[in-house]
Amino acid sequence: MRLTKIYTRTGDKGKTRLADGTEVSKDSDIIHVSGEIDELNSMIGVVLAQKPSEIVADALLAIQHHLFDLGGQISSAGTIPEMITRAMVKDLEQQMDRMNAELSPLEEFILPGGTLIAANLHLARTICRRAERSIISLNRTHTLSAEILGYMNRLSDCLFVMARFENHVEGNHEVYWKNPRSK
Repeated sequence: MRLTKIYTRTGDKGKTRLADGTEVSKDSDIIHVSGEIDELNSMIGVVLAQKPSEIVADALLAIQHHLFDLGGQISSAGTIPEMITRAMVKDLEQQMDRMNAELSPLEEFILPGGTLIAANLHLARTICRRAERSIISLNRTHTLSAEILGYMNRLSDCLFVMARFENHVEGNHEVYWKNPRSK
């Protein structure tokens, strides 16, 4: 499909169309989830623009494609085949294992931050968690695959590990949360 015009004017009345042509309100659950996935994908684009390490950049580019597929799958209302697979979930696990092998064990909670790239990866993680919560809500009315739920859960973990990895690569020490009861 080639877009020759970006505007259609159909949204002027608060409606939009899903991939299957079904008209829905712009505040429907499906559109809400699609927007959060788009926001996450955009945040990942911000991280990529900051030139993270090669291993993180390569993984994030693949994730952007997966998120685009995921958004399309959700907005199709079940009319296109499953695009998020168990292999994609497994790939996120392998990415985490590879990066985690270079990190010191986590003994305390860490505060989001460090380098700008790491801080933005933490922000992407929180956007991912919000999108995941919305997907879980959507799953109550529109059955979604276990792979979608697993992918989003693993993705937020992966973004956390990427943030730690970027801080490690740049030599920044993580800031540990200070438990006020342990003083």
